[in-house]
Order: sequence, then structure tokens, then C-alpha cells
Amino acid sequence: MNRMAWIGIAAIIAVVAAAGYWMGARSTTQAPHEVAQGAKQERKVLFYRNPMGLPDTSPVPKKDPMGMDYVPVYEDGEQEPDMPAGVVKISLDKVQLLGVRSEPVLPRELTRTVHAVGTIQANERLQYQVAPRFEGWIEKLYVNTTGQSVMRGQPLMEVYSPDLVTAQEEYLIALRGASELKDGDSEAQAVMQRMAEDALRRLRNWEVSDQELEAIQRDGKASRLLVYRSAASGVVLQKPGVQGMRFMPGEVLFEIADLSSVWLLAEVSEQDIGLVRLGQEARLDIVAYPGKPFSGKVVFLYPTVDTGTRTAKVRIELVNPGGLLKPAMFANVELASGHAHGEVLAVPESAVLDSGTRQMVLVRRGEGLFEPRTVKLGMRADGYIEVTEGLQAGEQVVVRANFLIDAESNLRAAFETFGGHGGHGADAESGKAESAPASPPGHEGH
Repeated sequence: MNRMAWIGIAAIIAVVAAAGYWMGARSTTQAPHEVAQGAKQERKVLFYRNPMGLPDTSPVPKKDPMGMDYVPVYEDGEQEPDMPAGVVKISLDKVQLLGVRSEPVLPRELTRTVHAVGTIQANERLQYQVAPRFEGWIEKLYVNTTGQSVMRGQPLMEVYSPDLVTAQEEYLIALRGASELKDGDSEAQAVMQRMAEDALRRLRNWEVSDQELEAIQRDGKASRLLVYRSAASGVVLQKPGVQGMRFMPGEVLFEIADLSSVWLLAEVSEQDIGLVRLGQEARLDIVAYPGKPFSGKVVFLYPTVDTGTRTAKVRIELVNPGGLLKPAMFANVELASGHAHGEVLAVPESAVLDSGTRQMVLVRRGEGLFEPRTVKLGMRADGYIEVTEGLQAGEQVVVRANFLIDAESNLRAAFETFGGHGGHGADAESGKAESAPASPPGHEGH
């Protein structure tokens, strides 16, 4: 080979070497950036964790026995892209298979029926006692049996009282003196008139009826026996007085009650007393009259609770036409009570999952997406529960899903995991989000 051929070959080798050096330098300069871009676009999955919060993990994608996809855990600790924090994903075919049903959270008027028992009692406002204001003796009884009905003005007894006889005589003397001096001295006439008025006032203060006073004025003489009349209509509940007995001023001889209106004292459980309000309508079932409806209104809430029975008394007033309701009768009471604030946000009872320490619901976030959320509850009535915190009107909550009941033990663990994502399901007490573990048990060092 001649000398010119060797020179050409050397030139070609130099060009190739220079080109290789230039390409290598360019590759070395761009490689870190390109590697970083590739790493950014495709994050490394460390493992897949159980969607219900169980310690079970898998190196490859898979589903749990209920058809829920295992959740990928990436090297940077983040969750699956586009998956809201704390949301459970279930395939649509599994949702249909499991019969998951949801209802919207809506304002409702909750009405709860409070049940109680009670007894009929006489209306204390319509009770009267016959207690003469003078000393005397019972000469004759016109009403001599307990339970007997009496009318206002009806004679109860004839009594003898020396004080009454004396007062009658003083009254008659004053009347005669005023009559005799009607044409005489005006001053003397005024004195006799005052005496007559004082004697008449004394007789009225001793509850001598107008009929007896008219008889005294008509006959013009004092009566030894005075008829004592009833001041009210009603039924004789007690009759301590007997014929021939002596009585002292203020001693009770008759106790009369008007039973046209009666009270029912109902024993309401302590836990229900907050649902009872004044003016509330009450439905009654009287044991003595099965099937016959009675109704009344709450007129008073007693201020104390029985320490033995843990019940509070509620007074219900009833109209008693015909006297069907009698004291000491037994009755069952129903009080329909609504919420004090009218309509409130409520969910069906089946939507609430109670772990014992807190209550949760599953909120439907989309097709196959469900978010466990802690709620605070209030009044329960008609199969619904008031939600005071945790939900807004219009949100959908799961009300039927058998797998949630079957996996109750798993849900408790899942709730603890969901509570640390800082979303709606975050633990309200801690207020901190728990980060996902960097690697599962058995993956250290990989």
C-alpha cells in the first residue's frame, strides 16, 4: 500500500474519533435531564396496599375478595393519580352485584312518638273543701256517702252553733232598731244601720248562704239550726264528718271535686323529657275503655325527676264529659314530638355505621367512588337520624350494601386509615394527616 493510502485511512479514523467524542459529550450532558424526565413520567410503585386498611400488601396489582382494587403506594409516598384522598374505589360491576343503593341528604321534619304511662287524678283547681269557720255540731247530714254527686247550693248538713245564733240575734236587733228609728234622730239611725251591717258581714264571713239570710230577714227570728250548703258542684271524694259530731273552726267535713275536667299525670322517661313541650297534643288509651279515643294537652312539666324510676311527671289536662274518667284510672300515653327547629338535615338509620366511639357514613363521590366520613348525630325519629355536622344537603350517602355489614371488622381498620388523609374523612381530633408507609413489612432495603 502506498503512502497516500495510509494518509487517507488515518484521516477517516480521526474524523470518526472526533464524532464519537462529540456524541459522547452530548450524551453525557443530556443524560441526567432525560433520566429525570423518565423518572418523573413513570413513578416507581413500591407495592399495593389493601383498600380496607388491612396489613396485607401485594407486589403486583390485584383485587380483594370483595372486588376492590388494591391501592398503589409509590416511592414518593403519594396515592394513585386522580384518586381523591380517603376514597374507596369499587368496580361498577361489583357495585351492581352488591346492590349498593344511595339516597340524598335532605332537610326533613322529624317526628318522634314518646310513650308513657299515667293515672287519672282530680283537677286540683276544681277541688273544694267544706271547713266551717265556726265551732258547732252536725245535727243532720243530707249528703252522707262518699262518691255522691252534689250541685252548687245543695244542702249538705244542718248544724247548730251558739255563735251563729248570737250573730243572728244581733243582726235582727239592729234591723228592728233601724226600722224604729227611721223617722227619729239621724245620728241614732246611722248607728243602728252600722250595727246591722256589721252583724250581716259577720254572718257572710261565716259563709251563711243568701238563702239562709233571706229566711232570717223574712221570719224575723233567729234559727237554732242552720243549713250548710255546697259552694260547688262535683263529687264527694272524702266525708270525714258524721252526724252528731262536734267540729272546730277549719276542720274539713267534706272534700268535693268537680270532675268535668281532670288531670292525667304521666311518667315520662328521663331520656325523652326533652321532647315534651307545653301545649303539646297527647293521645290517650284508657285501660277501662279500650278502643275509645281520648286526647288532652300538656299543661305542666314538673321540675323534678324521681330518683328511683328516673322518670319525670308531665301533667295533661282532659275534658271529661259524662264523667267517664275517674281518679286513679290507668292510661297509656302517646306524645308526638317534632324537632324544635323544624326541618333538619337527616339520613336513613341504615346509612350510619357506628364503630362505638364515632359514627360514619359512606358518601358517594362518583361512579364506584365512596368516601367514609365522620358525622355528628342528633334526634332519631321515623327511621331517620339528624346529622348536625359532617354532611351537606344534596350529598349522596350509601343506605344499603351488604358487604359493609359483613366486613364490619375491616371497616373499623379502614376508618382509622381514612381518617388520616386530611380530607373529609380526616380525624377531627388530631387534625393531622398520617403519611403512607414508605415500604410494607418485608420490603425494607428494596
